[in-house]
Amino acid sequence: MVTVIMDYDNQSGMIPPDLLRALVAVAQAGTFTGAARALGLRQSTISQQIKRLEELTGRRLFDRDTHRVSVTAQGEAMIDHARRVLDAHERMGRYLSGTRLRGRLRIGASEDFVLSALPDVLADFVRRSPEVTLELTAGLSETLYEQFDAGLLDVLLVKRSRGDPRGTTVWSEPIVWVGRPDYRPPVGEPLPLLLYPPPSVTRARALEVLERIGQPWHIALTSASLAGLTAAARAGIGVMPHSARLMPPGLAVVQAGLPALPMVEFVMIGPGGHNPLAEALSAAILQWAASARVR
Repeated sequence: MVTVIMDYDNQSGMIPPDLLRALVAVAQAGTFTGAARALGLRQSTISQQIKRLEELTGRRLFDRDTHRVSVTAQGEAMIDHARRVLDAHERMGRYLSGTRLRGRLRIGASEDFVLSALPDVLADFVRRSPEVTLELTAGLSETLYEQFDAGLLDVLLVKRSRGDPRGTTVWSEPIVWVGRPDYRPPVGEPLPLLLYPPPSVTRARALEVLERIGQPWHIALTSASLAGLTAAARAGIGVMPHSARLMPPGLAVVQAGLPALPMVEFVMIGPGGHNPLAEALSAAILQWAASARVR
């Protein structure tokens, strides 16, 4: 039994795990119907569970309309607690039953993740669960979405695709212009850009901003590899839109005269339902994200 101490009026001081599972499932699926399908329950049951959870906590966890369900700020905070509690339940269950995690998990991650701390997180996960096989595919976020929807991947670590409500937010931040530390944009000339090929999330959003303000630009280099873009940036060939938190070594944020870029949200999308492998890996990644420091 795991007790959760919070500031709500509940005589037992506990939230039933099934309510927390419903919360996480709705956030991941983006709809009550999808959450019900993932958990093998009726949609009405999921609705009742979320309503009961909102009553217990005194918080509005989701905003609902006819097309989608979106997590509120209070809901995001609750999901963090829910994941920790469910992870504790899972670990307690494994301890009491003597079972160990085993099986295969196919992970798709944008290259930003793969070339940052993710390998260390995955290596530590495998050390603790030696009977688990992880298969990692790196690529553009939009391409990985397609592979996930085709059933070729189990878990995604990607930038949120515009209009796709699925997944749990790992973190969000503004995109920044990244280049060599001493790089200065050319004056009176088109801005030289280092970009992933379409369909890249950061490419699309950066070009939208430049077009909107009428900033001249030209593509100095296109590469599907972050290593290629990084090498070009270190050589001073141009600037690239990128995450500051996942910035490759040897580069810096370039601010001189360049327009601000929009937010990008990094999300984790799981297979839904009760999947011990995905849940354990998700907990490890969220713990890493919470403790990581922006470079």
